[in-house]
Amino acid sequence: MATVINMPRLSDTMEEGVVAKWLKKVGDKVEEGEILAEIETDKATMEFESFHEGTLLHIGIQEGETSPVDQLLAIIGEKGEDISALLSGKTEAPKKEVVEALEIELIPEVTEKTPTKTAAIPEGVQVITMPRLSDTMTDGTVASWLKKVGDNVEEGDILAEIETDKATMEFESFYEGTLLHIGVQEGETTPVDSLLAIIGPKGTDVSGIIAGDFSASKETITEKAPDKSVEKPADITNAAPVTIPLTASNGRIFASPLAKKIASDKGINLSEVNGSGENGRIIKKDIENFTPAAKVVEAPKTESPKPAINFVASGEENSEEVKNSQMRKAIAKSLGNSKFSAPDFSLNIEVDMDNAIASRLVINAIPDTKVSFNDMVVKACAMALQKHPQVNTSWTDNNTIYHTHIHVGVAVAVEDGLLVPVIKHTDMLSLTQIGAAVRDLAGKARNKKIAPAEMQGSTFTVSNLGMFGIDNFTSIINQPNSAILSVGAIVEKPVVKNGQIVVGNTMKLTLTCDHRTVDGAVGAQFLQTLKTFIENPVTMLA
Repeated sequence: MATVINMPRLSDTMEEGVVAKWLKKVGDKVEEGEILAEIETDKATMEFESFHEGTLLHIGIQEGETSPVDQLLAIIGEKGEDISALLSGKTEAPKKEVVEALEIELIPEVTEKTPTKTAAIPEGVQVITMPRLSDTMTDGTVASWLKKVGDNVEEGDILAEIETDKATMEFESFYEGTLLHIGVQEGETTPVDSLLAIIGPKGTDVSGIIAGDFSASKETITEKAPDKSVEKPADITNAAPVTIPLTASNGRIFASPLAKKIASDKGINLSEVNGSGENGRIIKKDIENFTPAAKVVEAPKTESPKPAINFVASGEENSEEVKNSQMRKAIAKSLGNSKFSAPDFSLNIEVDMDNAIASRLVINAIPDTKVSFNDMVVKACAMALQKHPQVNTSWTDNNTIYHTHIHVGVAVAVEDGLLVPVIKHTDMLSLTQIGAAVRDLAGKARNKKIAPAEMQGSTFTVSNLGMFGIDNFTSIINQPNSAILSVGAIVEKPVVKNGQIVVGNTMKLTLTCDHRTVDGAVGAQFLQTLKTFIENPVTMLA
């Protein structure tokens, strides 16, 4: 009987794959363990071996083509076998090849979605789901529980600290009662709207809610053991995460063909190697990085041993995998989308800071007043955006959105990455008001107390690394903004003024623009206006 082979998931983040090269062609004989194709994933180009034997009857994805995971890759069966029903989609082939592609030979109990009747919620019981605490949040991690099962909960009490894609935030209860159940343990991640906790009268039986469906509009996830009387393997697309041993019960060691070959050449026993691939699979780098355990060998007895000189340095090679935080994932996704979707360009300018330095000294001499150079830059940007509305825009596929309001985002470095608090209506604020707002929001960001609303709605962004001694750098646009300004350090150096070489203070600015909305001339004119405001701070005090 013909076997359908789908595009395998060869990495934890793989959503689609590219067939880099086929090593077999239609009509070729295929043995179990032979390499069928080289598949390019989001992480590497990997060899994909066959776990079936027979004749390659059909190739569904040609070389260079991209296909989502689980789409038809190939069909293997007996020579001359009729596969028209499989190609027409009338017959659904079992997904055994997906299981074997991941080298899972023993399938434990799996999680299977089966519609069930909605569990009746007892009176007074409240089901709490993972909240959406930011506009881009798709899942959340419970950083810590501040209540435990059995504790009394008052309305307004903090139940837990939840790590979103932007910050770790306190999640308060809007109900009162006893914490009857915790559905997500500390350190675990779950999608928005998943069961987080249950609160209700003390002693209430909520087992039906936990085991069943708490929403009539959702499918229930129930535990169901596979039916041993049916030979069709379980569908792992709904399988619960399981730990797969390195060696199956039949003694087979999971290793890629290339890893096996290198191990054989080097005389390495695969049973001594720990695999870092999918589900403990041994891959090439595991063999290359393998260091055999030191063996105790009794030294031979000699009367006068000669000292040996060893010129080869030795030491341990260690690597540590650190789970990406929700913030790091969000930063990677957002900036990756920006960098690879927006055709950007950058413009550089150098600004004379002598007047700004003098003006800041005068302003800060006023009691209870504190203005930074960054505050001056933010104010100057807001005023320049008023004169150049083309920069204060956002691109969509069908329209360019011109914002009549000016909200400047200020990038702030925090422990886990980067946050961008937004100064709303920046153009309407004074220098001192901007300074106070920036300090307040930056403090909240660093303490992970900033609200999602305080990081939304920017129309332009300022990123300043001058305090780290960086003279010049280029930032990635914070979309949907059309531009971002990178601010360098103030540098004391010789400059020419009135035909004379004197000591001056300058600062370099880099404007990165989305060319879909901002052309080079528009960006240049914006920088010229910005330069005028910064070099003449009195114009910003009017």
